[in-house]
Amino acid sequence: IFGGLVWILVASSKVPLPMLQGWVMFVSVFCFVMSTTLLCLYVCGAHGGSSSWVTLDVICQETAALFYLSAAVLEAYFTSLSANLLLMTIYQENIAAVVFAFLATLMYVIHSVCSLLRWKAS
Repeated sequence: IFGGLVWILVASSKVPLPMLQGWVMFVSVFCFVMSTTLLCLYVCGAHGGSSSWVTLDVICQETAALFYLSAAVLEAYFTSLSANLLLMTIYQENIAAVVFAFLATLMYVIHSVCSLLRWKAS
């Protein structure tokens, strides 16, 4: 949910550095699609109780956490640098994107820790 909000907020904001926003958009879209696909596969029962799916879950969640951490830090850095250059509405959208990016990072880290504990138990 937080990743989808980051995706929407970044897509709606106008920024002078498209390369930075491109990375944030890539991370939010990639992680959103990856997480939704894994959720659908788990709900459908495609995993079949195999331990390799637990390993896949750990790898995906750790990758998403690292990607989101980099995107959140870059978005926060850009927003702090351009505070005087942006209109208040765009600045508030970027602040909201930063907050939700860090919340998404936190959720992926928590899920990663839980997946690591499940992986260790299996």
